[in-house]
Parts: sequence; structure tokens; C-alpha cells
Amino acid sequence: MEAYINGIGIISPQKTFGTSDFLSEVVEHNSKYLACIEPSYKEFLNPTLARRMARIIKMSIAASTICFKDARVEMPDAIMTGTALGCLEDTEKFLWAIIHNDEQFLTPTSFIQSTHNTVSAQIALQLKCMNYNFTYVHKGFSFESAVLDALMTLAEGEAKNILIGGHDEMTDKYYRVCDRIGYWKAEENVPTMELVNSKTNGSIAGEGAAFFILSKDKSETSYAKLRGIKTIYKPENNQEIEMKITELLASNGLTANDIDVVVYGNNGDVRFDKTYNHLQNNLLKNSTSTYFKHLCGEYQTAGSFAMWIAAKIIKTQTIPSAILIGENKSKQIKNALIYNTFLDIDHSVYLLSQY
Repeated sequence: MEAYINGIGIISPQKTFGTSDFLSEVVEHNSKYLACIEPSYKEFLNPTLARRMARIIKMSIAASTICFKDARVEMPDAIMTGTALGCLEDTEKFLWAIIHNDEQFLTPTSFIQSTHNTVSAQIALQLKCMNYNFTYVHKGFSFESAVLDALMTLAEGEAKNILIGGHDEMTDKYYRVCDRIGYWKAEENVPTMELVNSKTNGSIAGEGAAFFILSKDKSETSYAKLRGIKTIYKPENNQEIEMKITELLASNGLTANDIDVVVYGNNGDVRFDKTYNHLQNNLLKNSTSTYFKHLCGEYQTAGSFAMWIAAKIIKTQTIPSAILIGENKSKQIKNALIYNTFLDIDHSVYLLSQY
């Protein structure tokens, strides 16, 4: 199963929209979590509609609109998204209203917009798209599940252009809940560019909305070819991880030595970065190592941000210094691998190549 990435639209804590620049200037955040840099929504939405929409819905509609324009596609044959938390802000508003209004006089808007499939539904409403529409809610595998569905649908010939996306937002309340169970750094204002060198527990929180057009055929706008993806749930040891990566590469006629660049999900948490460090020093030691979570933060669908990075690396044939770990060993970039994990439970591997 493979597909061409023919368009990308992404709203993130970095300057990833409205520019062709590729991370030459990194935005460093001095806050407890990395919030997205949002565009002016007047360009994407009717102001009356936008006023009633949650932030994650507006971000996702903007990102998908940018993606369609980038791919020169007006109507997708299917929409598939992945989210672990859905519209968290509206969920919190509705629960707050239940408690403080004694379960009476509840307005339906927050409830209607709190469901996980609201984003994909709103995108379809904007487009008047009546095609297949599905949202996956599989924690750290949410975006990966959407990608797998898209690849299978394209392989079966049931679609030519599919919109896929990964989106999750961060709120103050959710941040506090996760902070209590040790997700985030105890230190305040950890320098994001020093995250990879951190030797303490916890990471920095993030959010984002990234959308892609996956197509059966190559086009003038193609970034890279997505040749496969594999998910690994609670691997027993590093040997199992290496075996799964080797299987994915072998199914595409490749070996570890054919991988020019690896995009790792290092998040500065000493408990989980050991997996990435093992791969850097063993199976994938001959590849150029990069990382990305210091730019977008940790969240369940962060793999979508990594896919943007890998696709841009292949298309531009450049590796920004801001994401480089060690030295750049690649003269030409033909194959890139993404290895990401959420809490060392949900592991995912993507293989991208030049088209």
C-alpha cells in the first residue's frame, strides 16, 4: 500500500502556513505548553460561523483549506481524520455548564460541537462533501489509523484523492490533569531547543492540526510517496521494535542502510527517549537523525507534524539545523523514516520516499 502526498496544510506552534520557509526561524515559546500560531480566520470562514466555532475546529478548517489549495483539489473522495481528544474545549464547557447549572437550562451548542467527529463533519459541511467521512479515536494511534484507512481505500481503487488529518488541542484544565500524573516537566519554561538534552521525567505539552491529500497518482504538487506505515502496541523490548522496522523496510525492498533520514519523536522525557537513543545507536546508526517535538510539543497526534517534516525534507532536499541531532550524513535524501511513540505504549513507523 502506498500513496502520494500531494498537498499539505498545517497549523502548529511554528510558522507553518502562509510561507514557503522551512523552519529557518524557529519560534521558541516561554509558556507551560506550545500553543498554535493561528491565522486570521476571515480568509477561511464566515465571521458569523467562526464566532460560534471552537478553536480546534477553526484551526482544522483553515489547515484543510490550505491543503486543498496546495494540492489543487476541490473535492476529496473521502475525509479521514484522527484525534485523541476531539473538541476538548467544548467538552469542558458543556461539563462545566452541567455542574454549575444544576443540570438545567443547558445550551446544546457546546454538546453538539464536543463530539470527536465534529471537525471532519464541519469540513464536509463547508465543502458540501457527501463522500465517506470517518474519524478515528485511538489515543496515540488515532492519526495512524486514519492513514492506514486511506492507504487501504486507495489500494482498493475506491478513491483517488483522500483528505487525512490529525488534530488535538491543549487547554489549561487538561494540562493540569495531565500534569498531576506526570506527563509534563516539573521545571517551568524549559528551553525548547534544549529539550532533547533534558534528563528528567516529563515533556512539554503541545497541540496542532495537520492535513494531507493522499492520492493514487503523482502530480505536479507531490511532496513524497508514503510507502507504508506500521503500528506497534506495547513492544516487549528493543529487539521487537527493530524486527518490526526491518519487516516494514523489507516489504518495500529496503534495508536500514537505505534510510537517509530518520525523524524521531524525542520529547525530553528520560523514561521514553531511551527507545529513540537505542535506534540511533544501533539499527539506524548510519542514518541522519532528526527530531520534532521541541517544535510542536507532545500530544497524541503529533505524528502528523512529523509527517509534514519528513515530506518537506524529501521535497526540499534540506534538513533544517533546528531539527538535527548530531551531524548531517545525507548528501541525497531518497528515503525517510519516522519513528514516534506516545508514552512508550503506542509506537508507529512511517516510510516515505522520493516519488
